[in-house]
Order: sequence, then C-alpha cells, then structure tokens
Amino acid sequence: MKTWIKSVAAAIAALGLLVLAVLALGKALGERKMARTLTVPASPVTLRADAAHIEHGRYLFSTRGCADCHGANGAGKEVVNGGGTLVVSPNLTRGAGSVTGNYAMMDWVRTLRHGVRPDGTPVMIMPSEDYNRLTDEDISAIISYAQQLPPVAGKEAVISLPWIYKVQYGFGMIQDAAEKIDHALPPAAPHPVAATVAHGAYVANSCISCHGARLSGGKIPGAPPDWPHAANLTPGKGGAMAHYPTAQALKAMLRSGRRPDGSAVSTVMPFASLGGMNDVDIDALHAYLKTLPPRAAGQH
Repeated sequence: MKTWIKSVAAAIAALGLLVLAVLALGKALGERKMARTLTVPASPVTLRADAAHIEHGRYLFSTRGCADCHGANGAGKEVVNGGGTLVVSPNLTRGAGSVTGNYAMMDWVRTLRHGVRPDGTPVMIMPSEDYNRLTDEDISAIISYAQQLPPVAGKEAVISLPWIYKVQYGFGMIQDAAEKIDHALPPAAPHPVAATVAHGAYVANSCISCHGARLSGGKIPGAPPDWPHAANLTPGKGGAMAHYPTAQALKAMLRSGRRPDGSAVSTVMPFASLGGMNDVDIDALHAYLKTLPPRAAGQH
C-alpha cells in the first residue's frame, strides 16, 4: 500500500476515534448533569380548598398543559414514544405509583416553578419554564386542585432518552428547565384578567417551552426527529399569525385543530388543553401576539 494511502487511512481512523471520544464525553457529561443537585430560592404559597379556588385550579390544570401530559385524571400517561425517546409522565394523584403522595407544598412549588425535584435534581422534559412566571394565586390553584384529585393507580414514570440527546444536553445544546429559568426573579404580580395585551403576555408564557422565549418557533430542542418545527408566532417571514387576523380565527384553530384553509395542524400542539381556554384568555393571547416584533423563524 502506498504511503499516502496509509496516511489517509490512519487519519480517518484517528478522526473516527476522536469523534467517538467526543460523543462518549458528551454522553457522560449529560448523565452527570442530569444527576446534579440544585439549591434554588423558592417562596411558599398559601393553599386553599374553597370551591372557587379549586375550580380555577381545574381550569389551569386543563388548559396549561398539565392534563395533556399527566392525563385529565392526573394519573400519568405515555407522552412521547418515538425516535429513541420514551416518556411516561408520573402519577400526580395519591393512588398507587404516585410521585407526589409525600410532597410538601414547597416540593410542588420547586418542581413547578423552578424545575427542581424534591431531591434537588433537575426535572427532565417537564417544561417548568412555562410555569415559572405564574402568580402565587395561580400556582396555589394548580397545586390545590392536584392535591384533591381522586386517587388513581398510575403507571411507573419513565424518562428514557436517546444517547444523542444526552450528548447534546451534556454540551449545552439542549437545556433543562432549571437552566432556562431565572430563579432570582420574584413571582409575577397579580394583574387584571381581561382581554388585554398585558394578560396576553402572561398567557403566552405557557407557549415558550415549544415556541421559544421570543415565540419565534423553530426546532423544539430535544424533540423526536419526526416532530415538526414549532410555528413562528411573530410577524416575521413565514409567521403563522398572518393566518389569524382576528381573535375569532385563532379561537377556531385552537378549538378545532385546523387552519383557516381546513388543513390539520400537527397534533404535537396540545389541542386538548388549548381548546379549553376561555374567550378572555384567547382574546388576550391574540392581542399580545399581534404586538410582537418580527423575528426570523427560530431566532432566539
């Protein structure tokens, strides 16, 4: 064999070994990162059992994604199964297999608001960044409602992530919720619930885990490869809101899962939750989205 061929073959082999070493390092870093412990500041909330508070909690649980992932009864369910990812959400009731049966109020708060489990490790997959800016009243309502759910036996929670996810996570290409959250921010202040831009901005916080902090959409970090990119909700090029000039048009899509032209929106969108939002929340969300500055899709 000629010398130059041997040299090229050796270089390719060395490069291959280097790539394998980098991937192995990333996977190890990812697994170590998942096991890290965090101490975050968290403020308590006052839980209540009055009917109005519980009903408000039911509404938020049903429309802010909790029921989509944990089921309407809170017992947990298979959320993702594809592309090497398997996620079975935990049982939030006090039935068999519950992960929250021994939760104190602050355990709920840290998990919801800060993305940190009671043992100090970060939650994975759960989008706590969507809940971080909820007011104390709304956090309390969700917890109060969840705690009174009838006990139901649930499946064992599972989070099985492919090695490439762990590599990307280890090198910071994918972040967990605790990394995205500014834990020093105080809870959001109460505000009037009305069809206003201010309330719309508050409602839009529940969209950021998929559509990004600036709502410009793009590839959802860590999502299975067959998931579509999240829509750009700004008026930037290709922005989806051009199809929804009125709040009524947005309501029709959220409640039917279909665009104005009749085509179906991907079921990755949590229509079971979105379709249950009341008129005030959707009107406010539409008003806010119409004020966003244009951004290119995926520009965070």
